[in-house]
Amino acid sequence: MTPKTILQAVFLLAFFLASAATLPAQAAGDEKAKIEALISHIEGLESASFVRNGKDYSAANAGKFLRAKWKRDDKEVKTAADFIAKVATESGTTGKPYVIRFKDGKETPCGEYLTGQLKKQ
Repeated sequence: MTPKTILQAVFLLAFFLASAATLPAQAAGDEKAKIEALISHIEGLESASFVRNGKDYSAANAGKFLRAKWKRDDKEVKTAADFIAKVATESGTTGKPYVIRFKDGKETPCGEYLTGQLKKQ
């Protein structure tokens, strides 16, 4: 190999390594955007209530609560699926599932509902 060929190979290797190093950060950003979209969706359910530990909360309060819990558990949440499983499915205190109660009285477990919304993204 000539010095020019070696230099080209080193340059290409450095380029590929630098590109690969940015992939996890991009994936993390994409996952954070998905999580934000899920929370925003919950906040947009104005005629529904978010039931946590037997008490009804507004959609806006549900969004604030989910963001705060996500921030607290940030190190455990790497993906939107992690967010659903570790933050938005059940109370960490009581183990009771979170429920979305719609205007017509129909109730859906929050984790199942958000999993369906994630599949639509």
